[in-house]
Amino acid sequence: MGTTVEDTTEHSWAATRAWAENTLSAGERIEGVEWLRGGWTSEMRRLDVAGPDGRRSLVLRSFVKPFFVRHAEGLLTREADVLALLAATDVPAATLVAVDATARHCDHPSLLMTCLPGTVRVDDRGADARADALARHLVRVHRLDVPARQRPRPYQAWACADRVTPPATARRPELWRRAADVIRRDPPPHAGRFLHRDFHPGNVLFTGPDDAPEVSGVVDWVETSWGPADLDVAHCATALALLHGAPAGMAFADRYTAAGGALAPDTPAHLHWRLLDTLGYGDAEKVAVPWRALGRTDLTPEVLVGRLEDYLDALFTRYG
Repeated sequence: MGTTVEDTTEHSWAATRAWAENTLSAGERIEGVEWLRGGWTSEMRRLDVAGPDGRRSLVLRSFVKPFFVRHAEGLLTREADVLALLAATDVPAATLVAVDATARHCDHPSLLMTCLPGTVRVDDRGADARADALARHLVRVHRLDVPARQRPRPYQAWACADRVTPPATARRPELWRRAADVIRRDPPPHAGRFLHRDFHPGNVLFTGPDDAPEVSGVVDWVETSWGPADLDVAHCATALALLHGAPAGMAFADRYTAAGGALAPDTPAHLHWRLLDTLGYGDAEKVAVPWRALGRTDLTPEVLVGRLEDYLDALFTRYG
């Protein structure tokens, strides 16, 4: 479940480890710990456990950054609830083991879950086949029949027209201003769906060869929301544009509909959701740092801003 390196994180986790050990079955013990590289919002560790019934691995998520510590109770409680909900579905998600959302017992707010097979893949090789698999699994997420009492919170916009500022290295600032004018309007009417809300290649695990990859897990359910399917599609599409270029981002909605998904019937509405998400990536460094840790050192700030502008231009050309 991710890329592992020696556990050299600077934050103390002695109390968190003791809490995790208390969840284990009789005779089990933690034999090894590996830091999972590639995350941005939290520290992730794989705990290798041995006991009378054999070996297994768990994943520990801990929020250590002040911003996320402040919001941890809501984020981790939501993720725990969603993992419990998904346990009865065909969506490949981890199983919840324990959660301490307020750090009552841990050094930091933490959630413990089972470890899923597979790895995060963000390189260009095999990107098209992975994009098809991403689309198929996103359709599966959106088709979940969630009772009203179990639905997550309504979606939150991650961009505001009045706060849109073209990056310092922007070559076409007029694109950013034009996009801001679009999202300044009221959100289009939409049918609600169960959204992952942060669905992108960094939160999906794959097994199998590059030409026939299989999704083995979908992770990071802290932002799960209720809203338009277009918004989840938009988020993944923007990430693909950043990773592989604007054409990859533009193709994702077509892959999604080819897989059986339904999007807004009119192009102005679809454009609104696509731009709302893209403008939320104004600071693309937030996602690029973990991508570089996974080997994508080619994703420099200049490359990312250039790809965002190419993508904005392509969105206006097709939908504007």
